[in-house]
Amino acid sequence: MWVLLAVLVVVGGFALRLNSMLVVAVAGIVAGLIGGISPVKIIETFGTGFANSRSVTVFLVVLPVIGMIERYGLMQQARVLVTKLTKMTAGRLLAAYLGIRQVTAAVGLMAIGGPAQAVRPIIAPMAEASAERKHGKLTERMREKVRSYASSADTVGLFFGEDVFMAVGSILLITGFVDTTYGLKLEALSIAVWAIPTAICAFTIHGARMLRLDRSLAAMAADAPAAAVTPATPSIDGPGGAADSSGVATGDAEGEKR
Repeated sequence: MWVLLAVLVVVGGFALRLNSMLVVAVAGIVAGLIGGISPVKIIETFGTGFANSRSVTVFLVVLPVIGMIERYGLMQQARVLVTKLTKMTAGRLLAAYLGIRQVTAAVGLMAIGGPAQAVRPIIAPMAEASAERKHGKLTERMREKVRSYASSADTVGLFFGEDVFMAVGSILLITGFVDTTYGLKLEALSIAVWAIPTAICAFTIHGARMLRLDRSLAAMAADAPAAAVTPATPSIDGPGGAADSSGVATGDAEGEKR
């Protein structure tokens, strides 16, 4: 029962907004000490866990490569490429990426996309360039909307596409838990097959949202000029005259006429 004090360490650390990795590590040490595990065994357990899941840190090798190709103009080249596709709009581009992301995830290629590898350096700049070609200069709100839709295309495509791949961890977890707990014999292929209708529905619904993005951007672009011409400061009226938005003092002009 006392081992559950480690949960309080996690809750307290997150409430104080401390580093999450440090909080979890301290909670693990606390749980081990309360459970009667020696400090050497705790450190050994940490090392074994890291060695068994070291593939999680492979993304650290990819990040310098992404930064290097961005430094040498990957975003600019993506913008140039999309400007040559005259029929391509931001919504159509993101709907196409949603489909590509979902299909590649369904065949096990989960690492082919992602926010760091594809969305930020390639997909988002291409979508912004498509929107700028159709709607002119984007406001900050429009730009953030395009970026958020680009990120959602990647997330939704991966989430609903990977379940169709029968060797993904979530399906293996389901089959292992059900087989062990209920004594059944689930086939991973059966679960993957039943995930196909869900993936189709996800693509249809989110793809329609992507295509509606163009109309949303058009409405936001129509409102942008009206907001831009709104005067920053109201006109100042007084007994000696009024200063209009063009900076002409009408009271002084009348005084000169007299």
